[in-house]
Amino acid sequence: MASLNDRVFDNGLSVLSTEPNKILITSQEATTYTEANDTYALGNSTSLTIGSPKNRTGGGREVEVTAIEDGSVTGTGTATHYAIVDTVNTRLLATSSLNASQAVTSGNTFTLGLFTVGIPDPA
Repeated sequence: MASLNDRVFDNGLSVLSTEPNKILITSQEATTYTEANDTYALGNSTSLTIGSPKNRTGGGREVEVTAIEDGSVTGTGTATHYAIVDTVNTRLLATSSLNASQAVTSGNTFTLGLFTVGIPDPA
């Protein structure tokens, strides 16, 4: 059976604990930093805290992204995804769909509940 030591997972996930400084809501899934930060961006928050790697339910490792309470909506549209970025090095580090899409209007605020980003054990 294939396996990876927790250290392999943790070194990959530690980037999410140390490098990002912004989370965005986007109108579709971004595949580049520019798409996340500009093209599809509908709002953002720099109040981003991500925990250290820990065991993931079902196997593997994960990090927790704490709830966002102060997101600023900067565009009008339907938010369908989030993107976690490192603005210092212009890197898109993680993206996924929101639990539910939401219509947003520029000038309002948004919140996101606590969620996890993980890597499952190899099959």
